[in-house]
Amino acid sequence: MSRPNPFRGSFQAAHYSLDLAQPRVMGILNTTPDSFSDGGNCYQSDTLNLDLALRRAEAMLASGAAIVDVGGESTRPGATPVGEQQELDRVVPVVEAIVRKLDVPVSVDTSTAAVIRESAAVGAALINDVRALRKEGALQAAAASGLPVCLMHMRGEPGNMQDAPTYDNVVHEVSVFFDERLRACETAGIESHKIVLDPGFGFGKSLEHNLTLLRELEQFHVFGCPILVGMSRKSMLGQLLGRDLSERLPGSLALALEAAVRGSHIIRVHDVQATCDVLAVHQALKMEKNKQ
Repeated sequence: MSRPNPFRGSFQAAHYSLDLAQPRVMGILNTTPDSFSDGGNCYQSDTLNLDLALRRAEAMLASGAAIVDVGGESTRPGATPVGEQQELDRVVPVVEAIVRKLDVPVSVDTSTAAVIRESAAVGAALINDVRALRKEGALQAAAASGLPVCLMHMRGEPGNMQDAPTYDNVVHEVSVFFDERLRACETAGIESHKIVLDPGFGFGKSLEHNLTLLRELEQFHVFGCPILVGMSRKSMLGQLLGRDLSERLPGSLALALEAAVRGSHIIRVHDVQATCDVLAVHQALKMEKNKQ
């Protein structure tokens, strides 16, 4: 069976052009007190601190991140939703400050229409939605923003997504989902060249499902869209290695490298510098091989 041709080239995110001929790193900046790995890192005395958020974003850029992903609602397994105003208060000031002071593409990890609209108004470059624009008003808000979007597959909601997820064929079912969401976006006026796809590792999947998706990642190239993966520090590593969160860096790097080998374009991580180092070595070896 021949392999589909992957996306290769530049991807336009607002006025930023991202060269995706080689994998790029998206740094995770959670402005939440309860995210599974880094909740509270932007807080001081239980209050969101813009200076802390800016310093974290600046460090990510210095370490090689091409995109900073800002999220104000935890989507860890078992998480409960936050209110619209609370999410706005957590996200929009941080996006505005990063864009103004650092001039970097900022992705907004949200499913909420108001957050999409307000983030776009202050300079966000990408909408990254774990619900693939299925929440009320999100599809219309994303289309009106004119911004590119990342559509992630998730079965269920964060509160229940890990309650014994089952699939007959996980790759096929995720592909069917992508096809349906791409059609919905097209109908709403979001062109296919503005779409990134994320298989949703850890979102309504067992360890077996996650490993199958990674092994078959190249199958998603058939859609002609960039592929984003997020496996950093996730529970699949706890299941595989028996490691706590603080001990998952080596496993996260192994998954990032495997995703790069299998054609991922954007790799969403907590540990930016270490991941960029791994990808730089991978790219150098790939270029050397191409010379032969």
